[in-house]
Amino acid sequence: MDLTALPKPVLETLSYQEGFSQGTQMAEKIPEELRGKFLEGFRAATTSTLDEEAMLYAAGGHSARQAMQQGLDAPKMLQGMEDQLSEKPAAYSQEEIAAAFQAFQALQQQAQSGAGNDNNAQAAQDNLEMGQAFLKSNADKEAVTTTDSGLQFEILESGVGDKPNATDEVTVHYTGRLLDGTVFDSSVQRGEPVNFPLDRVISGWTEGLQLMSPGAKYRFWIPANLAYGQNAPPAIGPNQVLDFEVELIKVGS
Repeated sequence: MDLTALPKPVLETLSYQEGFSQGTQMAEKIPEELRGKFLEGFRAATTSTLDEEAMLYAAGGHSARQAMQQGLDAPKMLQGMEDQLSEKPAAYSQEEIAAAFQAFQALQQQAQSGAGNDNNAQAAQDNLEMGQAFLKSNADKEAVTTTDSGLQFEILESGVGDKPNATDEVTVHYTGRLLDGTVFDSSVQRGEPVNFPLDRVISGWTEGLQLMSPGAKYRFWIPANLAYGQNAPPAIGPNQVLDFEVELIKVGS
């Protein structure tokens, strides 16, 4: 892409910002007493006083430094360049090269997996602490009842009739939210209630719906240990307290 096609004021602004950004990187990575050398080389290149040989020499040094920072074997890298330019056969077979790339990809995947595990562990701890603090505060509200298991509920509307047993089938409408208000699942939004055996869902639901009669509408706050714990789906996340509004429509199939 040729940036010179841009209007001159736009090109000047972009160029200045790129220089400003590189200046920030220089301030972080290059000792103050050496920064002038970089600027001197840049200025010489823009005024055509730096010949191509010197520029290539500098570029070679920069490439070697990058290779060593990445952990590559710089002398072997140099040998590869020299062999290619002198048209020598490659020092390693295609099988050896393929095996090396496979080992490199495995190392990449391991590093990414490790970072993902660290992030997941931190999220699990953060969510657990936030959930515990919320439940402690929520329990003080007059309308909220906390059961022995730690399940919390508020009666929004009372129902009439027999409450379900743990093995009964129920039909419900519900909306599930995270504590920040994010809706992660909702039969209401889909426009169709769901039917399921009460012993096939998270334990917070199994316990909570046995408190309800048909026609009742409750709001439940389900601690992580009564929901999905650390093995929650990605849309929920580990150790989340779940906020459900549930209407029990019918008991039985």
